[in-house]
Amino acid sequence: MPRTEYDDDPNAPEPNSLVVAASAVVTDDEGRILLQRRRDNGLWALPGGGMDMTDSLPGCAVREVREETGLDEEITGLVGTYTDPRHIIAHTDGEVRRQFNVCFTARVIGGTLTISDESTELRFVSPDAVDDLPMHHTQRLRIRHYLEHRTSPYLG
Repeated sequence: MPRTEYDDDPNAPEPNSLVVAASAVVTDDEGRILLQRRRDNGLWALPGGGMDMTDSLPGCAVREVREETGLDEEITGLVGTYTDPRHIIAHTDGEVRRQFNVCFTARVIGGTLTISDESTELRFVSPDAVDDLPMHHTQRLRIRHYLEHRTSPYLG
């Protein structure tokens, strides 16, 4: 289902849902970051998605990474919270969401890298190559915060 993301756009549609979501900056032993090319918009992004009623936020990140990449992970920290009300995501099915995302850090502990129906490509990317990929700025912001090695999580 294709989607359109709006950021601080006065012409953005009015949200009709609020989605709690989790994402993760998953790294390998070489410090490369796991990214997926999303099927719904063709952009590169961190793995993640909406929280189920039975999830904890860290559990949501673990589940979503496994579903989207085939990899098992261990949560190692918190990058931050991302709650900008000006970031609106409109889906073609009529859902227009405002998303509350908590982004964690994680490391791979098992599994096999496998493309899901939500992505067209998976790749571990060196931090210096991230800027070369087409990516929504909200994803780039999370990665930048991770790479800054902040002493406390981003709260925004």
